[in-house]
Parts: sequence; C-alpha cells; structure tokens
Amino acid sequence: MRHLRIFAAVAEELHFSRAADRLGMAQPPLSQAVRRLEKELGVELFDRSRRQVELTPAGAVLVDEARALLTGEERLRTLARRAGVGELDTLRAGVPPGTTVATLSLLLGTCAEHYPGMSVDLQEITTDEQLRLIASGGLDVGLVHQPVDITGLRLGPEMRVELGVVLPRVSPLAQLPEVALAQLAGHDLVLPPRAQAPGWYDRILDTCRAGGYVPTGLRHASRPEVLLALVSAGQGIAFAQGAVAGKEPRVVWRPLADRPLTQRTSGVWPADRSSHPAAPHFAKLAADVLARDRTTTLHHDDRAPAEPESPRPWAVVYDEAPRRR
Repeated sequence: MRHLRIFAAVAEELHFSRAADRLGMAQPPLSQAVRRLEKELGVELFDRSRRQVELTPAGAVLVDEARALLTGEERLRTLARRAGVGELDTLRAGVPPGTTVATLSLLLGTCAEHYPGMSVDLQEITTDEQLRLIASGGLDVGLVHQPVDITGLRLGPEMRVELGVVLPRVSPLAQLPEVALAQLAGHDLVLPPRAQAPGWYDRILDTCRAGGYVPTGLRHASRPEVLLALVSAGQGIAFAQGAVAGKEPRVVWRPLADRPLTQRTSGVWPADRSSHPAAPHFAKLAADVLARDRTTTLHHDDRAPAEPESPRPWAVVYDEAPRRR
C-alpha cells in the first residue's frame, strides 16, 4: 500500500521531485519504491525517456485501480476507528420536513427490529441541508426529494408517489373526477419553501408551465397543516398526496389528468468516503416503510374523501433490479 501511495502521487504530479516534496520524503527512496513496484508487477509504469515523465499504458491502467485500493484502505481504517470509539452504534439519518409522526414511528420501529443494537438519530432536515451535512460528514444517510445532484453519492431504492391537486371543497373544480393543469389557471399555488428541496420546487413550476398553468401567485407553507389551512381559506391550490387532503374536511383531492407530477424520494449516502455500513440498509428499509405506510394510509384512513384515485399511487424502484410499478 505504501508503494501504491507513492505511485499515485507520482502519477498525479508526473514529476518525481514534486511527488517527493508532497509526500515529505527524499527523492531517491521514492524512486526506489517505484522501481520495486515495477519489478514486482513486471511492467514499467512510467516512461522516463522524455523530458516530461509520462505514464505508460500499464501505468494508466494501474492508476485508477491504485486509487480505488487506497480509498478502500482509508475506509477500512476509518471504520475501524469509528467502531473502536462506539460511533457505529448510532446512525445519523435525515428525513424531509413534513414526514408524518406515523411514518417516523414505523421507520424507527422497523430499524429497531432489524438492528436492535443500533440507535438511529433521526433528524427532520430539508433536502439541501441533508446534502450539505452528508458532504461534511455531519449526517450518515438522508431521505431526499429528487431531483438532486448525486455527484459523490449513492442512491437507494426510489419511492414514487403520484400527486393530485388539493382544492377548496366549494371550488367548481371539486365537482370534476380529475383536473387538468390548464384548468387551474387563475389560482395561486401553495408550495413548501424552495429551500426545502430546490430541485423538486423547480420541477413543479416547470411542469405547471408545460401543462398550461402559470400560477397567479405563489404562497409557501412548511407544514402540511398550514398548506391545508391556506387552501381551505381559498388562498390557493396545492399539489399533494390524497391522504394529506383527508386531514381537512373543507378541502378535496382530485387526481391530475395524465398524472404529470410524481414525487420521487430516495435514500442517499456518501460514495467517496467512509460511509456508515448501515446506511444502504436504512435507505432500503425507509423505502419499504414509506410504501407500506402509503398503502395503509390510502386504504384505512376513513377521513380521506371518497374521490377517484389512481389504482396504484405509489411504487418502489430498486436500482439493483428491474423497475416495478
């Protein structure tokens, strides 16, 4: 591993002297280490015949493999250190604002069932803040609303929910079995603040414009209860899941024609640093819990209005298997 670290430094600098300075060692032992590695592998890794040192074809192949091995070694060391001080006994997980108490309870209960020796520190954090904390090491795994920049991240199974429109019960549109986006013209739109999930916020507005609906105004509500209060007071319409509207008798939920809005939620965790070993398992459990909770809510919440619903309003998509809807 020491020889690979030296090789990687020279490959990046393409200069033996600069690589030695970077590693804090003299050049002769650095050159000897590269020679030993070449002898052990039976190939030359650098072309030294020119003024500028260059990688040989064998060296170019080895450099990516060497970086992967060095990253794996660092991950092993970090995990061992974290396990030694008990850090792996706690998984720091983020969930989107507005996640229901029932969903949180079900998620924590499922984690306790599958990982009885591990504590889950569950925090309600916006998508943007989750991504920032994951990048800085302050969070092990998060549940975020897509789309997001997944550079440096791994994605878990994807939870998909088709959204409909929440209307005041007295609205003429409430008499329709489904509503087209263009029919919402003239209404304000109530949305969660953009800071919660910028990519999803922009996707909603882009979809509205493409469907012929340009809101006359935008209102923001961080919590579902506030969103429902604004709609029931005639302050706008909103997009949500059918079960959300069932909490407020003065509003109704109608499916959108052609189902243009699908909210996608995925578990994410770091791909390029030492991640918590339970992170991918939490992401899968969370997708299963969200799907189970969605089914239970849709079929057993007797407060939900008896409006037509799409036959299968949710789907879980696993990256490692063909998509299921």
